[in-house]
Amino acid sequence: MTNYLEFEKPLAEIEGKAEELRAMARENEEMDIEKEAAALDRKAADLLKELYKDLTPWRKCLVARHPNRPHCKDYIEALFDEYTPLAGDRNFADDHAVMGGLARLGDRSVMVIGHEKGNDTKSRIERNFGMARPEGYRKAIRLMDIAHRFNLPVVTLVDTPGAYPGKGAEERGQSEAIARSTQKCLEIGVPLVSVVIGEGGSGGAIAFATANRVAMLEHSIYSVISPEGCASILWKDAEKMREAAEALRLTAQDLKQLGVCDRIIPEPIGGAQRDAQSAIAGVGKALGEMIDELSKLDSAALIKDRRSKYLQLGSKGLAA
Repeated sequence: MTNYLEFEKPLAEIEGKAEELRAMARENEEMDIEKEAAALDRKAADLLKELYKDLTPWRKCLVARHPNRPHCKDYIEALFDEYTPLAGDRNFADDHAVMGGLARLGDRSVMVIGHEKGNDTKSRIERNFGMARPEGYRKAIRLMDIAHRFNLPVVTLVDTPGAYPGKGAEERGQSEAIARSTQKCLEIGVPLVSVVIGEGGSGGAIAFATANRVAMLEHSIYSVISPEGCASILWKDAEKMREAAEALRLTAQDLKQLGVCDRIIPEPIGGAQRDAQSAIAGVGKALGEMIDELSKLDSAALIKDRRSKYLQLGSKGLAA
């Protein structure tokens, strides 16, 4: 079942009519409706191109949060072979919002870590909607340590509205765990590449994405706060989220200009949710190219490259 976003309602009507015609034809084989249905398909395709030709920042937020977008688990299953999950932080518990383990990307052994949101009610609750607790970040630290010890590139897949802000998480040191994870990203002497596949929310995303190379899917977002949260603080009105999305400069295109994002991975027309296989293949190609580029550097050069990238943040695109 296709889930349509608010701005896709005209598209839903056209595609719905085409499906109704085909359903009628299946019930009555004498009906010949293929020409009418094909004309509606063409109209829908043209409208889809028009809708996605120049998305506003707020509409990009909606696409980035689309429930049918491929999530971390989908990317791992499609791109990585011999995936061996590693669980727990060796301190408190295993956080199911963070998944990670040893795997092979093509002919290269890697450590892959990512946020997993889940794809139905049960799995979303189990995964805490991709909002990691302290044990999730401590698990990521443990996995990065293993990667450093065995000289394995680290791949992180970012898709979170932010770290979990609950009372228990705060009691167990949420901010400290995020800071330690960010610090570990800066310290490891192996290639670290990150892809924002949906939402990159606040410190919860930075703790995974302080990488040598950061790529973003075309309609993904990456920001210090959600548009709703920003609007609530600045204007005391969460309904001003559209204005906040504009002001935050959270799109892949804005962040490429600012130097936060190193490359933008194109999505199929209509977003990754319309053709998950194509979107996942694009991410796999980008990961391979980024790791190949970084594999030419030694540990000291990798650490220097990473640190200099973040020391220079904000110096690009300020006049824009």
